[in-house]
Amino acid sequence: MRTGMRQGPEIWIRGAVGVPEPGPPEPARARATTRRLPWAGLHGGAGVSTPAAVHGGHDSGRARTGPAGPQALLLVARTHASGLETVVPAVETFRRRKVPYGLDLDAVALVADAPGRLPRSLAQRLRHLESVIGVPRVPWVPEWRPGDLGGPLPRGAEPLARPTGSTR
Repeated sequence: MRTGMRQGPEIWIRGAVGVPEPGPPEPARARATTRRLPWAGLHGGAGVSTPAAVHGGHDSGRARTGPAGPQALLLVARTHASGLETVVPAVETFRRRKVPYGLDLDAVALVADAPGRLPRSLAQRLRHLESVIGVPRVPWVPEWRPGDLGGPLPRGAEPLARPTGSTR
């Protein structure tokens, strides 16, 4: 039998055994951190760099990752007609698992190609895409044009904050 160990009925005592001594304050809980996802444009001019910088990712260009690369990828396209046409084949590639083993599609982000509402034909395509996969959208942000990337996330950018973990 070991010496110095407490034994016996202390587990059966009812009521408060003692008041714990005050110690140092508990450290603040860690907040959600930004995931450094690679953002890959599905076409030239997809608008990857700025939203990736704002949400804490990095622009990996049009390159796909290899087996030693990250396990998740965020694809990006613009909301114009040719941009939307690139989304379905890319999603099919992931659905058919014609990507490196273990690589997952985290989301397909659509970056606004102009301010305002989408024309009806593009809005219909977008609704079709949204029925297949979650598609967070990056709104048109006038402040980003001259390079002002600070400040809070613009209204409408919250859905993209979920996969990236950005909290500003």
